[in-house]
Amino acid sequence: MENTRKRQFRELSDETKAKISQSMKNKSKTSTHKENISNGLKNYWTTVPNKPTNEKAGD
Repeated sequence: MENTRKRQFRELSDETKAKISQSMKNKSKTSTHKENISNGLKNYWTTVPNKPTNEKAGD
């Protein structure tokens, strides 16, 4: 297989993850980017159900 410097698979090595993390340090995000992240997380958390409680109804 020829090395084209493109991702072949979804999984990344720990070394690659560390390089990406290091390169992203101290970079600020724009206000629209922050808003999009916020909206995405809000949408995600609306799909996650609450943990059921052990309380019985009517007690």
